[in-house]
Amino acid sequence: MKFGTGSQRAALAGLGLIASIATAGAQEVVGTWERDTGASKVRFTRCGEALCGSLSWLKDQNGPAKVGQRIFYDMKPNGANKWSGSAFNPEDGKTYSGTMTLSGNMLTTAGCVMGGLICRSVKWNRSN
Repeated sequence: MKFGTGSQRAALAGLGLIASIATAGAQEVVGTWERDTGASKVRFTRCGEALCGSLSWLKDQNGPAKVGQRIFYDMKPNGANKWSGSAFNPEDGKTYSGTMTLSGNMLTTAGCVMGGLICRSVKWNRSN
């Protein structure tokens, strides 16, 4: 059985390469990240079509945050190296509109209220 001309096969191979690069880019966040203060670590995993993040380590085990607690939900691609979803703050027990921006080995997360008028951001460094 013949599968098309050489140029057709090359074009299909090129499309496959582009698809794998796009998938790899979205997975760059997957893994463990340490907060810039050293107070906690979060592990990002794939949750269906989105990314989710759960606390994997805490310096202070006596606070309101607990290891295993999910703090980032439904983070979906929203531009180059950007994701949007929800962020839970264990300190106040509230869920906020959340964003993530990846720049090399630095991840910046933010939780916002009032349509993004007031945001609090946290920086994370790749830990794995």
